Amino acid sequence: MSQKLLIADDDNEIRELLEFDLSHSGYEVESAKDGEEALQKALKNNYDLILLDVMMPKMNGFEVCKHIRNSKPEIPILMLTAKGTINDKTQGFDSGADDYIVKPFDIQEVLLRVRALVRRNHNDKAQTKTQEILKIGDIELFPDSLETEIKGKRIKLTPTEFEILYCLIQHFNNAVTLAVLLDEVWGYNSDDDVRMLRVHVGGLRQKIEDNPKIPDYLHTVNNVGYKLTPFGEDV
Repeated sequence: MSQKLLIADDDNEIRELLEFDLSHSGYEVESAKDGEEALQKALKNNYDLILLDVMMPKMNGFEVCKHIRNSKPEIPILMLTAKGTINDKTQGFDSGADDYIVKPFDIQEVLLRVRALVRRNHNDKAQTKTQEILKIGDIELFPDSLETEIKGKRIKLTPTEFEILYCLIQHFNNAVTLAVLLDEVWGYNSDDDVRMLRVHVGGLRQKIEDNPKIPDYLHTVNNVGYKLTPFGEDV
């Protein structure tokens, strides 16, 4: 069965280009021309991934993303935008986006990121993860609801935040390189995406740490990557 995608973009040329290339890559594609139509379709239908433009009439992509994430937290969302500053990316990730591509884009890069997100979502649904660590120390993970519990406090995560925490808990008390995190979370390793990873880690720290500037659990290992100490030890 082919995967089903939704493309939401008010630019006819870009939308039609994406429809053509993704359809010829084996995906079943539907489209929306504004934010309200995108939200209606996303809530009504089941998609394996949504490509969501930021600047759309009636409702912008950030707002659409928030609504989708609240109702269907498991759907991967790839943001498309002409804005590429770190603040714009942070806003997109805070809205619940999993990945971010700046226009003008290379269609091969879009296909790579779509494949990676769809594959990750498919693998998450197929794996029960019962043989892997889901609780240690203060931290417990709940894959079905994309939540973590720390010292009795339930915290809702985005799919990407959950995958980062899941990866780190499998390697708890050990430094995990940026390359390993990119490969395990997104399915590919690109130096261009290190900043994207750091933005997601920053968002995760805001949720799980009492003081994100002096973290108890999620630590930066200089010139290497990140380390999770689930019992809250300092490093």
